[in-house]
Amino acid sequence: MDQLKLGVGTRLQHTQYGPGVIVLVKYASYIISFIHQGIKEIDKTDSHLDEIIPENVTEEIETSSALEKSLLKILRLWGGITEIIPLGDRWIGGMMLLQPADKLQKPKEIPIDIFFHKIVMLRDRLRVLEQQINASKQLSDEDKINLQQYITRIYGSLTTFNVLFKNKEHWFVGEKGSSD
Repeated sequence: MDQLKLGVGTRLQHTQYGPGVIVLVKYASYIISFIHQGIKEIDKTDSHLDEIIPENVTEEIETSSALEKSLLKILRLWGGITEIIPLGDRWIGGMMLLQPADKLQKPKEIPIDIFFHKIVMLRDRLRVLEQQINASKQLSDEDKINLQQYITRIYGSLTTFNVLFKNKEHWFVGEKGSSD
């Protein structure tokens, strides 16, 4: 199987995580929604991944109703699988204070949970942008790779905000951490 050319909506079987569907394609990895394990980021070269082709699709992931098929189409188009991302416990109920250098000016207070929500939405929109770039028919593979490198650098710039996340698996990862 040529795992480097799979797209959003491809059904996969992973020996450790079980059956799943690709919901986002990144430069070197896939974001896969596994039925029993949730959303995981898996390296494209992971030898434990196998594409599920029609003759070995299990009943568990086979859809039969028009509603299910319609929902899968929407998910493939928009990559809109959003998960609940918890704020770190120590920040719950906290305030962020932006203090101007001029002490005569009033500082700005922002509830941390509102700021955190904006950061999570930014990350979700970057993921959708990645998906749209990778699914584009008009862009060459070279263009896709170049744009993906910019997005990876953006993730790296956002690592400062990782302190707000409760769980490490939700952190922003830039170029240095992308191979981990």
